[in-house]
Amino acid sequence: MKITVNQDEAVVKTVREGLKRTGGYCPCRLEQTEDTKCMCKEFKEQIADPNFEGFCHCMLYYKSI
Repeated sequence: MKITVNQDEAVVKTVREGLKRTGGYCPCRLEQTEDTKCMCKEFKEQIADPNFEGFCHCMLYYKSI
C-alpha cells in the first residue's frame, strides 16, 4: 500500500488553498467535524480496506495497492 499526493498540481493547489481557508477541514464538505478534518475519516477507512485503490473524496490523496 502506498499513499501519494495527486499528480495534478492544479488540483493539489486548489485543495490545499481550501484546507488553509477551512482550517484543515475538507473543503469539499459542508460540515466541519473531526470526521472531515484532513485526512478525513472516510479516506482512513478506505485506506484500511485492502481492496480499495483510488482517490480520497477531494482528490488530494491517492491510495495504490
